[in-house]
Amino acid sequence: MALSLTISRLISSPAAAAATTTAVSRPLLPPKSLSSAHPLSLPFKLRATRRAAPGPLRLYSTTATSRPVSATISVGDKLPEATLSHFDSAGELQTTTVSDLTKGKKSILFAVPGAFTPTCSQKHLPGFVEKSSELKAKGVDTIACISVNDAFVMRAWKENLEINDEVLLLSDGNGEFTKAIGCELDLSDKPVGLGVRSRRYALLAEDGVVKVLNLEEGGAFTFSGAEDMLKVL
Repeated sequence: MALSLTISRLISSPAAAAATTTAVSRPLLPPKSLSSAHPLSLPFKLRATRRAAPGPLRLYSTTATSRPVSATISVGDKLPEATLSHFDSAGELQTTTVSDLTKGKKSILFAVPGAFTPTCSQKHLPGFVEKSSELKAKGVDTIACISVNDAFVMRAWKENLEINDEVLLLSDGNGEFTKAIGCELDLSDKPVGLGVRSRRYALLAEDGVVKVLNLEEGGAFTFSGAEDMLKVL
């Protein structure tokens, strides 16, 4: 009992209170001066980064791969039936089928990732227009360019390049034929909004059966041109 009273007096006394206040207000560690003698040291370095300028648009993957380029269709296969559209010389919208283009004929069908895109407009399609007479002289009945674009875009592209009847420009607007032969090209990651298009290829069909198939990696243009088809005729 006496011990409890003694502790109580000590806690409630002015001296004890002052001592407690002093202990609480005193900093636990002495302040350090941020002078030049003690420079501020951070656990990491701040480094400025420079964003690289965007490169040219590529319609194919730049990642190396050891997998062979393949599609659902292959040499020896019968081309699947599909309906394609185009505007005729009178400005009337027409439809045609794959069998119309190939039955009893020797036909070259080539595809591009998109109308008005650089390689397609500057090299691939003009090459077949330029060599159309030579190709037909070797027995080709039909030369047709297929793209996953609507028929209005294909007509505008034809007019822009001043193409007549050398090559038939066909719209596979819904990708029906492109999907059927397994040649879709997903360009959804590109900044220009191309979505799903067709891989670039050129094929030779006789009576609807594939005899030659030059299928590119994505939109690359290496061996699907008119000159390449002339070599196999």
